[in-house]
Order: sequence, then C-alpha cells, then structure tokens
Amino acid sequence: MLLWTGLGNPEPGMSRNRHNVGFMAVDRIAERHGFSPWRKRFRGEVSEGHIGRHKVMLLKPQTYMNLSGESVQQAAAFYKLSADAITAFHDELDLAPGRIRVKRGGGAAGHNGLRSMDRMLGTQDYWRVRIGIGHPGSRERVTGHVLGDFSRDDRLWLDPMLDALSDTAALLADGQPELFMTRMASHTGE
Repeated sequence: MLLWTGLGNPEPGMSRNRHNVGFMAVDRIAERHGFSPWRKRFRGEVSEGHIGRHKVMLLKPQTYMNLSGESVQQAAAFYKLSADAITAFHDELDLAPGRIRVKRGGGAAGHNGLRSMDRMLGTQDYWRVRIGIGHPGSRERVTGHVLGDFSRDDRLWLDPMLDALSDTAALLADGQPELFMTRMASHTGE
C-alpha cells in the first residue's frame, strides 16, 4: 500500500489558500480515480482506491499544517509502512506557479508540515511532490501569500495542473518520478 498525504489546513475558510494545494491535489486524485468517500481516521480524512495496480490511501491531516506529521505517523504505523511508501503533496514557494518537482528526502525548507512529518516519522526519506505557488518577492509577504487564496487568474493554471497531476499519478505510483515530471512539464507548458 502507498500512503499519499496532501498537506493543508482543515478550516473551510482556508480551502482556497495556496497553502492548501496539497489537499486540492489529493481531492482531485480521489475524484478522478473513483476513490472511496472520505472518512475520518488517523486524526485526518482518508479515501482509498487503486491507481494502476497499486492500492493507495489518500490522507488529509485535520491537525493543521504544523502538526501534520501526527496524522501521517499514525497511518504509517498502523499499516507498518516504510518511508519510501509515503508521498507528501505540498506547496512550494521556490517553484514558479504550476511547476511540479518530485524528490525523495531533503530538508523542510521552512515548511512546517514537512518539519512535522520529519519529526514524527523520524526520517526525511519520504517522497515529496512539490507544487509551485511562486514567491511573493519579499520575506515579509510570505505568510500573507501562502495563507492567501489563489486568485481568479491562478485558476487558469491551477485546475489544468491538478487534472494533469491526477491523470499522470500512475507514473508516481509505479515509482517513475522522472517520467511523471516530464509528462507534467508537457501538460503545463514548461
């Protein structure tokens, strides 16, 4: 089994925030791949299904971003999953809007959700799907940018990018991150 977690904040008023793009990604995957209805489990919401030949559990921690690792660790421990079976979908300031990068391991780069996962899992050696939201230009504006809603103009790239991510998710499940990124780049015009 694979555990794919979207990182975000559970407040309904935050659902359109840039910081919640991880939730948006797993929601779109669940919708397009016919996953089960979301239900409460592991201090989060889970949805289960198959992508290609792989069983995948999607998880949206309801602990708020800074404690995301608590929910992820509970699910990983219950299913006895190693770090390489876990993928976090999260917002990335250091990538242009709509750009996608996949990597395994690495630092949290100031992302509190990743920092919490690192601490609770006891390792940084899980997969990350970094979804670019762009940088606002100055450090003082980062919090407002991250916690701000996507604009109407952002929807022009956001929805097609989420569709492409869902449509190419089988490559991630098959352990082909480079091919996944190549396909994503062709879909998003990189």
